[in-house]
Amino acid sequence: MYRILIADDEPMIRKGLQKLVEQSGLPITSIRTAENGTDALQRIREERPDFLFTDIRMPKLDGLELCRHVAEMDVDIQIVVVSGYNDFEYAQKSVSYGVKEYLLKPVTIKGFQEVLEKLVRFSAKQRSETFVPVTRLEAWAAKLDEAVWLLQEQELRAVLAEMRSELDGFGLKPSRLCDVFDELNVLLVSRINQRDVFTLRAGLALADVSEKEEAWRRFDGSVRSLCEELRHKRRGRRKDPVEEAKQYIEDHLAEEVSLEEVAEYIGLNASYFSQLFKQSTQETFVQYRTRRRMEKAKKLLQQPHYRITDISGEVGYADHPHFTKTFKKYAGCLPSEYRQKMGIE
Repeated sequence: MYRILIADDEPMIRKGLQKLVEQSGLPITSIRTAENGTDALQRIREERPDFLFTDIRMPKLDGLELCRHVAEMDVDIQIVVVSGYNDFEYAQKSVSYGVKEYLLKPVTIKGFQEVLEKLVRFSAKQRSETFVPVTRLEAWAAKLDEAVWLLQEQELRAVLAEMRSELDGFGLKPSRLCDVFDELNVLLVSRINQRDVFTLRAGLALADVSEKEEAWRRFDGSVRSLCEELRHKRRGRRKDPVEEAKQYIEDHLAEEVSLEEVAEYIGLNASYFSQLFKQSTQETFVQYRTRRRMEKAKKLLQQPHYRITDISGEVGYADHPHFTKTFKKYAGCLPSEYRQKMGIE
């Protein structure tokens, strides 16, 4: 998808070039126009175009000065100078500002199409020369996803630092770096949304960015805003969700707490929470809850003033025979036998 800006002080020329672009079959994101160089420069700062078609003689800021300003921005904008026959020699001076092609007025359909094809070919070649492998993007997205989802700020800083170190080695221009960040942002938000827990938005605006530092600042801010949104959706909790689940189980051992109840408490989808809990603890939710109940039962059995029937209730078993059976399976002996081993009659 391409963004195109047409700068010319003659309305008929602007409309004619716009029509030629629309009829070209090129995938277009936007076509914008400007009636002088000053307006064109402002539009470039608002939304970086891929291709700029500019007249030479314009009021306020002529085409040559516009080309100079664009060159100083260090952005990947391919410039086509549109000039009259008498201005052609003057227009050639703009070659030092990175102008790629010239179109002589009156512009013909054939001439315009040939220039446009050259721009597209050069753009494809330029992007391939600064290609960041999809495997790297996916690897970074996976690491960012893990750090963001678990709200691990230290890990997030480490991943961003690793990314910056690698991306600096690619020598990307600001515009290509913005493309990389756009792709990464979409991948990251997609991974988070695939959990089917919360729906987050891919809110990253880079169209007006012309410097690398600004691109990094916005991407960093976008990633951190995802963390903040998750914190808000989880009612402000900053703990690791598994650790928070463990604490909730511990506080409610005397109750028949379900996996769904705990998942809802910490703000996660029950299915995802079940997988996350098993991955983190190497136990299912039920196995972990049972183990913690039996560990608490052991501690209570070591205190003589607790009756065994009362202990079963303290660890969440209203059915005493079920408690006895579960304890024997876990400890290898009945609760009463365990007490005898402790020397308690």
